[in-house]
Amino acid sequence: MDNSIIYAVGGVVLGLIIGFIITKRIEKNNASKLIKEAKKNANLILKEAKSEGERLKKDKILQAKEKFIELKSEHEKVILSRDKKMAEAEKRTRDKESQISNELSKNKKLNDSLEGKIKDYDHRLDVLDKRQEEIDKLHKNQVQQLEVISSLSAEEAKEQLVESLKGEAKNDAMAYIQSSLEEAKLTAEQEAKKVIINTIQRIGTEEAVDNCVSVFNIESDDVKGRIIGREGRNIRAIEAATGVEIIVDDTPEAIILSCFDSVRREIARLSLHKLVTDGRIHPARIEEIVKKTKKQIEQEIIEVGKRTVIDLGIHNLNPELIKMVGRMKYRSSYGQNLLQHSREVAKLCGVMAAELGLNPKLAKRAGLLHDIGKVPDAEADMETPHAILGMQWAEKYGEKRDVCNAIGAHHDEIEMKSLLAPIIQVCDAISGARPGARRQVLDSYIQRLKDLEDIAFGFTGVKKAYAIQAGRELRVIVESEKVDDQKAADLSFSISQKVQTDMTYPGQVKVTVIRETRAVNIAK
Repeated sequence: MDNSIIYAVGGVVLGLIIGFIITKRIEKNNASKLIKEAKKNANLILKEAKSEGERLKKDKILQAKEKFIELKSEHEKVILSRDKKMAEAEKRTRDKESQISNELSKNKKLNDSLEGKIKDYDHRLDVLDKRQEEIDKLHKNQVQQLEVISSLSAEEAKEQLVESLKGEAKNDAMAYIQSSLEEAKLTAEQEAKKVIINTIQRIGTEEAVDNCVSVFNIESDDVKGRIIGREGRNIRAIEAATGVEIIVDDTPEAIILSCFDSVRREIARLSLHKLVTDGRIHPARIEEIVKKTKKQIEQEIIEVGKRTVIDLGIHNLNPELIKMVGRMKYRSSYGQNLLQHSREVAKLCGVMAAELGLNPKLAKRAGLLHDIGKVPDAEADMETPHAILGMQWAEKYGEKRDVCNAIGAHHDEIEMKSLLAPIIQVCDAISGARPGARRQVLDSYIQRLKDLEDIAFGFTGVKKAYAIQAGRELRVIVESEKVDDQKAADLSFSISQKVQTDMTYPGQVKVTVIRETRAVNIAK
């Protein structure tokens, strides 16, 4: 039984071995077939790759040929253009050579002709010299004959002729000078009027009349009692600190601040406003508020000065002068605000200087600073005229000589040394003399008119005198029997000089003397 198992197992093993061998042989046969098919496919792929390579090679060769042909054509174009340029350059060179050769030939011909002309001129000069000698001989003979006939030598006759010609030339020159002067006066007057009218038309003016009082409005009359304080101590403290008179009357909800100094009035007004708003009103608080307000006003003065010089286009002005310009806001002259007047004068000066071809910036500078002498400080000499004082300050703070002279001469205190000075004087008169610019008290206005007429009546031969046009003109009627035409002209000059020396007035006064002769008969 054991042997049979062994045989059975051996048979199985033998079968398995045989099956494995058969399987291997089958796989080997399959593998050989696959290898053959793979080789066949590989050969096909190689053939296709070779054909594709050949095709790509042909395409690249064709592209290379096309590129070569394209580059060759471009190269040929470049060569052709260079050849063309070279040909043009050669042509220009040949043309220039031919032109130069033609010019050389022409110059040669000209030289030949010039040599011939020079020889001709030399010959003519010789002929002219000979003729001149003959003419000189004839002239001497004629002069000798004239001396014999007139019994005068040539020098004596020449002197007589010169003297007669001098007299005629002098008369002609005097007549020409007189006509030229009259024409120049007429033309100058017309041109001056034209410049002044154009200047005035281009400047807008403002009505700026200051008062000597300010009104401080309050919410109710109860505040008046708090401002007055117990036994009036608050109002006395305010008046002592500000230098302003405070008037509390029956005017409802208003207090009047009276002072000629606009700065003090403004300090008092702002201080009262702060005190009323805060509610604490007592002497110590009043002093503190007034001090703070003074500092605020000083700062505002500097800001006003800076804004003014910036608006007018003035540069590099000394800080002290800027402070004086700002202080002008709180000053007035004949009721006219000084800062507005100075700004107006500066603009007028700039326009007029531009019309006359001068430096408008320098004219504006002088126009703005012309009245700084009206803003005195603690060290100022109050007896010095404001024009001289302003000139001294301008010199102190480094202003140019023409500007200083214009400031000092705008009221004729010193001699005018530049064209800038009369421009400042004229523009100051234009700004101050226009209607509504300045305000005068009625009594002083009437007194000035009366003084003008009295000056005229102080001269002999004056029959009537009238101050008209708000004192800008004085018309004088004289007696024709006592005053002739020449005396009338002298009288007009004398009255104008008397007015100029004895009176103070803004602008100018025109003096007109009228003389007439009447012959009256009645037919019956």
